Amino acid sequence: MRSAVVLYTWLVRGHLHPMTQLANHLAGHGVAVTVAVADVPSTGNSSDTIAGLSATYPSVSFHLLQPTASRSADTADPDPDADPFITLIADLRATNPALLAFLRSLASVKVLVADFFCAYGLNAATQIGVPGYLFFTSGASVLAAYLHIPVMRSAASFGDMGRSLLHFPGVHPIPASDLPEVLLNRDNSQYRTTLGLFEQLPRAKGILSNTFEWLEPRAVKAIKDGTPRAGEPVPRLFCVGPLVGEERGCRAKHQCLRWLDKQPARSVVFLCFGSASSVPVEQLNEIAVGLEKSGHAFLWAVRAPVAPDADSTKRFEGRGEATLEQLLPEGFLDRTRGRGMVVSSWAPQVEVLRHPASGAFVTHCGWNSTLEAVTAGVPMVCWPMYAEQRMNKVFVVEVMKLGVVMDGYNEGMVKAEEVEAKVRQVMESEQGKEMRKRMTLAQEMAADALEIGGSSTRALVDFLDTLKISMLD
Repeated sequence: MRSAVVLYTWLVRGHLHPMTQLANHLAGHGVAVTVAVADVPSTGNSSDTIAGLSATYPSVSFHLLQPTASRSADTADPDPDADPFITLIADLRATNPALLAFLRSLASVKVLVADFFCAYGLNAATQIGVPGYLFFTSGASVLAAYLHIPVMRSAASFGDMGRSLLHFPGVHPIPASDLPEVLLNRDNSQYRTTLGLFEQLPRAKGILSNTFEWLEPRAVKAIKDGTPRAGEPVPRLFCVGPLVGEERGCRAKHQCLRWLDKQPARSVVFLCFGSASSVPVEQLNEIAVGLEKSGHAFLWAVRAPVAPDADSTKRFEGRGEATLEQLLPEGFLDRTRGRGMVVSSWAPQVEVLRHPASGAFVTHCGWNSTLEAVTAGVPMVCWPMYAEQRMNKVFVVEVMKLGVVMDGYNEGMVKAEEVEAKVRQVMESEQGKEMRKRMTLAQEMAADALEIGGSSTRALVDFLDTLKISMLD
């Protein structure tokens, strides 16, 4: 097998999807590229996923990597009762022997680009003597913070700081409580495992980030100047986004798109919390009441709730379709029929956001969803759930001015009155109009970044030039 570039990721859509888009862009430059995918537990039907991607992206090769049957000493869990996050990282590390064997089987490998969660795969690049790069699926602001955290000298845990503002170089001040939960207690094993990933960042020859310079200029400049790790080497940054692909496939047009075709322009509020989030039944009821009272048209993708005591890996497991009549208030579907549409579990998000009828997006602030909103020009109502989503919320609302916050998310329950108020604010107010103008500009700048000669296209070409990979290599 011939492959100049090998991309290494895992089977969760929020990571696999943007890596596949990166592979597709590289293939568009005439580069032989393979996506090696770690087949770790609790991430769905791997064979079907890879078969679907191979059919959709014929110019990209895909290869599944199986983890070793038993973890070696350097990949063992810190304790036998390790939580799911720690087990996930250990499982990804246990795939490294298969990665190394795969790289050695290829005729010509010039670079390995590993997903941030697969950062220990840089060891395989070192062993075969090729440069190792990282692909960061989030933006430059989060990256700048992650580069800086290992060199901070504070003895306090972030979780003890409450809403105190953290000042990372090149990053808008962030309340400590808006960091990912795994960072809030420096005395637990989740924090140590996460810090271990952060410490892999400076080992990379360079970092490709799914962002574009116009969107995060301050953070991009800080990383390029090396300020997050003053006095230490910082990998070269390549802003190659927004890597947002269209929903491909030969399936029939989704019913929600046919419904949107009948709605006026910019009239519909779209609610979707991503492929790995859900809310309890009580919260679904508050959302329903708020939407009904708002008077605005809506399209709402509802996932079956996860049991309250379920561990975090349940986010990545397939779940049956939600039984809407049992989850939503009695009579809600009948009362809103025609004005609203509720779909069970899934909607083609990229296509929905790009539809002319979409006017606002209630989102969990995952970075992929954020970029999809930007490229579609749809302002956001930010309702972060987990991981770095609360950080993204800060940047979207306070820096980019492309959304508003759904208050109450960090108190465990967003009330119906808040849902109604924020929907009305985006759809009716002068602030909403200004936000829409700003979003239109962001949409144009995102498109410009990916044009020939645009900042992200130049960054991708610079990456290939650095590796001395020609367009026909």
